[in-house]
Amino acid sequence: MPERDMVTSVVIKASPRRVWEVLVDLSSYPEWNPMIRWAEGEIREGARLEVLFRPEGRRKGRLFHPVLRVVDPERELRWGGLSMLPWVFDFAHYWVLEPGPEGDTLLKHGVVVKGLLAPLVMPAVERLSRGPFQAMNRAHKDRAETG
Repeated sequence: MPERDMVTSVVIKASPRRVWEVLVDLSSYPEWNPMIRWAEGEIREGARLEVLFRPEGRRKGRLFHPVLRVVDPERELRWGGLSMLPWVFDFAHYWVLEPGPEGDTLLKHGVVVKGLLAPLVMPAVERLSRGPFQAMNRAHKDRAETG
């Protein structure tokens, strides 16, 4: 099955614990997040979230109801849709936290698109998502570093 990955990253001068705390504090997203304007739900594998994706500069947003696929505290958070035809199209949005040598954290933030349509869909995903993902990374960095 074809698979495409778009990844962004940022080094955050904060511990994985602090980076994780910012990531999973969904109620604070409206205060700092320029991409995901609102999110609600329980942080546990299998839970369904409600997420409003509306990057800065866009008038319209999109409401998603992804399911948490991986919740590994201070290491990885991954959610995705529940595709009726995963062999045609499916996605997973992820954050991977890697501890750095100076007590900092490398945050990898991306999306994996799978299925027969992945090669066709990925250019649009790149065009529409890379900038907002990078903006969220910068905001996440600011929030985690300033406490």
